[in-house]
Amino acid sequence: MENAHIAHSDNAAHGEHSFDTKAIWKTFRILLYITLFELLLAIGYYEIFPTGNATVKYILNGVFIILTLAKAFFIIAEFMHLRHEIRNMIMTIAIPALLFLWFIGAFLWDGDSYKNLRNTYDREHVEKSKEKVEKKEHGHGHEAQKPGALD
Repeated sequence: MENAHIAHSDNAAHGEHSFDTKAIWKTFRILLYITLFELLLAIGYYEIFPTGNATVKYILNGVFIILTLAKAFFIIAEFMHLRHEIRNMIMTIAIPALLFLWFIGAFLWDGDSYKNLRNTYDREHVEKSKEKVEKKEHGHGHEAQKPGALD
């Protein structure tokens, strides 16, 4: 029993928890560089294509998604300490996270499909979309008077 107490006191004296500041700063720099690169890509896109180009925009969106996933990897690996875990623990967290992303994508896909079908087959919605809206002019004295107002 005494040996356990001695071992505990040795760990307490010499095993103080210290943060790995080098790894944190390295992760910070990586995240900073990726973010600056994304910003430069966006600024460059709007400088080169001020009116917009659909093909380049879709390619850039794909690049932004990949870079954002890379940033998420570094955040999870360093700040959630998954980089130092065993493979089974990493898979226990990663697979449900991927399923959650799939779940969000499936709902977005289904919602878009519903919107398109509603626009095509819902009679009331189609009729309302074909009606012209009259433009109202304000401040020209043509407004209706309130009931009971003086003439």
